[in-house]
Amino acid sequence: MRLVTWNINSIRARLHHVDHFAETHNPDVICFQETKVTDNDFPTKALTKLGFEHYEIAGQKSYNGVAIFSKRPFEALECPIWCGKDDKRHVAVRFEDGTELHNFYIPAGGDIPDPEQNDKFAHKLEFMSSVRDWFAEKKHADNKFILVGDLNVAPYESDVWSHKQLLKVVSHTPIETDLMMEMMAAHDWVDAMRHFVPEPEQMYSWWSYRARDWRKSNKGRRLDHVWVTPALKSALKAMTIDLEARDREKPSDHAPVIVDFDL
Repeated sequence: MRLVTWNINSIRARLHHVDHFAETHNPDVICFQETKVTDNDFPTKALTKLGFEHYEIAGQKSYNGVAIFSKRPFEALECPIWCGKDDKRHVAVRFEDGTELHNFYIPAGGDIPDPEQNDKFAHKLEFMSSVRDWFAEKKHADNKFILVGDLNVAPYESDVWSHKQLLKVVSHTPIETDLMMEMMAAHDWVDAMRHFVPEPEQMYSWWSYRARDWRKSNKGRRLDHVWVTPALKSALKAMTIDLEARDREKPSDHAPVIVDFDL
C-alpha cells in the first residue's frame, strides 16, 4: 500500500496538482489536510475518476478540513469532537485487514507561544494533550494503527533549519516538542519518516511562501508526519518527500509525504 499525507492548502485550488501527483506516483491512499471546503462542495468526482472510489471527508468553508481517499475499501470510524470544537481536524477509517488510519490536522497555534496570551496556542496544546490521552486509553500491543497528518510540530533539532533561531517560534518551542514526545510515547508510536531517515540528518516537509527561492534558502520544517504502532513497524518499506510537488506553480507550502507498506 502506498500511503500519502498532504496538506493541500485548498483542494479545489490545487486539484490539478493532485491529478499530476496521482499519475506520477500511483498512490493507493491519500490523506489530505486543510482542504478548506464544505463536504457538499468537495470535488469528489475528480478523485473518484482517478480510482479513489472510497472516501471519508470532514470539511468546512475556508478553513481546516481533512479527507481520506482510497482505492481500497474501508469502513469509516467515529471520531471525537476534540476540545469541544467541531472544527474538522480528524477523520479515521478501518481497512479490511483491521488496520486503522487516523488523519489529523493539529491547530497551528498562532504566533505567540504562550497559552495565557494566545487562545490559539492554548487550543493547540489542549488538542495535542487530548490526542495523547485518547490513544493511551486505546493502547494494545496488537493494534495496527497508522497516524498521519499535518501535526504542526517539528519535534527534533534536525526537523528545522535552525534549532536555536526557532526555539521561541511556534511549532518548535520546548512545550510543543515535549508534548509531541508524550504523544508518541502514549502508544509507543514509531516515527516512520525517521525510521528511514534517522537523526541527525535534516528532513523538512514545509517551506514558507515568503522565500523567493525555497530550495536555495531551504529554511524548512518537518510539520508533516507518519506514525505507526509497533505491530506495523515491520510493514514499513520505503519513504520519500515529493519535493517536485513543492516546485510546481502555485503549490501548497507542504510537500506530500509518501510511505510504502507491505500489509
